Amino acid sequence: MRRLAVSPAVADGPSREPPPQDHGRQLILRRTAWRMVTPDSPTRSMNETVQFIPLTRLALAFIPVCAVLVIIHRWSLGTRAGLVAVLRMVTQLLLVGYVLTFIFESNSAAVVLSIVSVMLATAGWIALRPLGDERRTLYPKVLLAISVGAVAVVVIATQGVLDLGIWHDASVVIPLAGIVLANSMNTVSLAAERFRAERRRGAEYRAARDTAMNTALIPMTNSLLAVGLVSLPGMMTGQLCTVAGRRPMPVSGAFLSCSSAIDGR
Repeated sequence: MRRLAVSPAVADGPSREPPPQDHGRQLILRRTAWRMVTPDSPTRSMNETVQFIPLTRLALAFIPVCAVLVIIHRWSLGTRAGLVAVLRMVTQLLLVGYVLTFIFESNSAAVVLSIVSVMLATAGWIALRPLGDERRTLYPKVLLAISVGAVAVVVIATQGVLDLGIWHDASVVIPLAGIVLANSMNTVSLAAERFRAERRRGAEYRAARDTAMNTALIPMTNSLLAVGLVSLPGMMTGQLCTVAGRRPMPVSGAFLSCSSAIDGR
């Protein structure tokens, strides 16, 4: 069985730190040696370069977002929800880096379970956003449904598919739980909105349920059809070059596990 291991940082010589006044302009390079150890192949390694993006360049990423907000405003659709979502995204991403640093360093089972519980509660609440007043009434049922599906998928993936040294490895459990919960949240939102719309149109319960189910499955079906052709070639190319020593099977297996987890949540 092939196993993927990450060696400590490797430096080819004395490190060169950029002058303090040039921190915002120069690239800070971190050399990380990735190697893939297999019973029948030599160790392969490659340096990975991490680029720290200055705030001035990072601001360019918001140009498409601003364009969408302008269109929404001109169409009189209301920009408040979009602005709130963007501000929350920026704030949450700035804070989560510090939180994840603490979590990964502690690698405590209690901390990991607490974080996953918060993720579950948040995903269930956000998933019901389209329902407005019915949100509080349906929240316990949606939380139970998301929890059962997500926990089952994460347990199968981490304890059955992956060979983890410890079951609560934060660097694996938290990212995988995030992927599964994010997709579950979107699926529930689509299903809930469509079900309510069909019922308001006078559709029977079963007909509304079937329509909601089919609508909720559209994004997932599209992603499964496109995986490897549209959505992942760039990521797989990078993984093939840096991690797997240009061997396709380990990388394909990793993405297959991830796609199966998303499909089964």
